[in-house]
Amino acid sequence: QVQLVESGGGLVQAGGSLRLSCAASGRTWRTTIMGWFRQAPGKEREFVASVVWSDDNTNYGDSVKGRFVVSKDNAKNAVYLQMSSLKPEDTAVYYCAAGSVLTTLPGPYHYWGQGTQVTVFP
Repeated sequence: QVQLVESGGGLVQAGGSLRLSCAASGRTWRTTIMGWFRQAPGKEREFVASVVWSDDNTNYGDSVKGRFVVSKDNAKNAVYLQMSSLKPEDTAVYYCAAGSVLTTLPGPYHYWGQGTQVTVFP
């Protein structure tokens, strides 16, 4: 069992920045990949970014590439999402997740945080 606790969501003006944090606890050594997803009202859950726990390999969704950066601190069992040049289209509930396989699909991620609201206004 892996428990994930998110923080850092909030309200920000377009063009601004925001940093999300996700703290993991429990049997974290079984985790292969940490991912970030988002879901806006009326839309399906969208892959944002991921990082492999063991080798720092990262991956990004097309809509955020060049603006968002995912990082981690293995000693603290924490993952971060630095969001820059935010757009109103980035408004969504953001979730961190832990999985055992390399994938951009939400289904194979077995553990999820509670979600945190990010709202970007013009």
